[in-house]
Amino acid sequence: MTLADIARAYGAARAARDPREQEADVFRRVTGGLRAAGGLDGPARVRAVADNRRLWLAVETALADPSNRLPATVRAGLISLGRAVQREMEQGEPDLAFLIEVNEQVAAGLGGRG
Repeated sequence: MTLADIARAYGAARAARDPREQEADVFRRVTGGLRAAGGLDGPARVRAVADNRRLWLAVETALADPSNRLPATVRAGLISLGRAVQREMEQGEPDLAFLIEVNEQVAAGLGGRG
């Protein structure tokens, strides 16, 4: 088996996965970064919060897209939650426990596990 064969197989496996589970995995990875940065200061913490910020900006962009098929009330609620997360991240010392909890709840809702 060549490297190209492995890459194709990996791509096919990823494509076959449920999109909601893939989205939950992104939340889990970002949350892991926040958790790892919990006791740290400096670049690691800044990076973890920046990754979380990018995630939530992407979520808000997707929710604001007119082609998004989620019910309007669900979209509005998630946008509101995302803005609360963004406000927290704008603080000098964001509450990582809050950010982790929100991300875990969203991941659980998307993927059926925390």
